[in-house]
Amino acid sequence: QVQLVESGGGLVQPGGSLRLSCAASGFSLDYYAVGWFRQAPGKERKAISCINSEGSTYDADSVKARFTISRDNAKNTVYLEMNSLNSEDTGIYYCAAMADIWTVQEMCVNTAVVYDYWGQGTQVTVSS
Repeated sequence: QVQLVESGGGLVQPGGSLRLSCAASGFSLDYYAVGWFRQAPGKERKAISCINSEGSTYDADSVKARFTISRDNAKNTVYLEMNSLNSEDTGIYYCAAMADIWTVQEMCVNTAVVYDYWGQGTQVTVSS
């Protein structure tokens, strides 16, 4: 069964940090590009960080210099390290995987890009 499972979300105070994990099962992430998406309350889901199969990354301006995406193919997992969190980072975080056919920037900014697999999401709440 092909599956992506996110974990690591929770409640964190402003200025705090969290690390999200996106674990794949039923297939190998080695040749897949992965994106992290965020859906803030009442807003559309948007890509925030992406990584291709070679490890090149792209970050949206809203998270640049605060979030870091990485991958560990041996663990079949992609991570999102989030630092200096603020209330605007609150939302449901999803990971998604796709065949590595787009540039890492395109897969993050082009809303027409179709991802093959999605996780169920993990809630991140930034509040004091």
